[in-house]
Amino acid sequence: MDESTPPNLPTIPVVPPPNSPTHSHSPSPAAPIRRRPYAWLWITLGLVVLVGGGTIVAVAIALGQGLKGVRSASRGGHGADQLAEVVIEDNGAEDKVAVISVEGVITGQPTEPGGRTLVDLVRDQLDRIQGDTAVKAVILKVDSPGGEVLASDEIYRLLWEFVEDNAEKPVVVSMGSLAASGGYYVSAPCQWIVANELTMTGSIGVIFHGYNYRGLMDKVGVRPEITKSGKLKDMMSGEKRPDEELPEEHQIMQSMIDESFARFKQVVRDGRERAAKLNEGEGRKLADDWENIADGRILSGRSALEKGLVDELGNFDVAVQRAMGLAGVEKANLVSFEAPPGLSSLFRMLGETKASPGTVKVDLGIPFASRLPQGRLYFLSPMHEH
Repeated sequence: MDESTPPNLPTIPVVPPPNSPTHSHSPSPAAPIRRRPYAWLWITLGLVVLVGGGTIVAVAIALGQGLKGVRSASRGGHGADQLAEVVIEDNGAEDKVAVISVEGVITGQPTEPGGRTLVDLVRDQLDRIQGDTAVKAVILKVDSPGGEVLASDEIYRLLWEFVEDNAEKPVVVSMGSLAASGGYYVSAPCQWIVANELTMTGSIGVIFHGYNYRGLMDKVGVRPEITKSGKLKDMMSGEKRPDEELPEEHQIMQSMIDESFARFKQVVRDGRERAAKLNEGEGRKLADDWENIADGRILSGRSALEKGLVDELGNFDVAVQRAMGLAGVEKANLVSFEAPPGLSSLFRMLGETKASPGTVKVDLGIPFASRLPQGRLYFLSPMHEH
């Protein structure tokens, strides 16, 4: 073969176009699938619009509820009509038993920024219950170590007046794991008290708690500069050295504590005496020596029963049956009246933190620092003071 002759190359068949007369009628290979590279983008945008629209609607609803509550407050109302009825247990009955929960530390501080306090919520719930003829009885569900003296006393007064004015709607307490100090204080005005035999209750007493951190200040070279109008204006200050504390300071604080303690014992005495009259011989009466255990000690539910601080041992179901029995109804739905969520609740669900912009937190390295505001009197169980 001549070197100038090119090598034999493979022949590539030429396929005529489909409309050409020489086109064969044999089946052609499947056409390639055209992919939509931006379909996922449109789906994502749709989801974003859907979620964003839902969020805007939720914000608008919450804002409307908040403004409505503000208008109600400006008219002087407590906002009982703003509470939503929630069915806890539907028994197909026309009658209702309302449940009011007192849980956690009792405080007069708002439960959320711009929201109701616990005292406000209890007041609104009682107002709503009083106006609902279908509610035949009330259960006060208590699971609290106590809390502020003033907030506890305000809730006590609300319950005392409700029981006084609504004899046809008995109030029964259902104590949970803990109903101590202020938790017992708010239970005392009710007609019947049910505690589990393992409930921690009692702790009748008052405490004022604080820290003296002057020694720490001296170690780091910090010295307070104080100008005051009178010798007791910085009474019980944590910046004072022990030798700078005046005897009058402790005498004044002890006098305030003794006064609050006397009030606590009177609340227990009045509440249990009225309950005995309402129960007409049923339940328990205070033991003659009950003041011997009013020294701050924690009691079990069984010990509290022996001293007459509670009327019956049992759980929440026992309290429900007792409430219906006192009200004279055989079947009732369990309901509660709850505050609708506000803007702050919505933002917390969306991940907003409670800390305000620019907030700086300083850790002093004191692991036992109190979580409660200092400088206040508390009806609080000893294990929850810090």
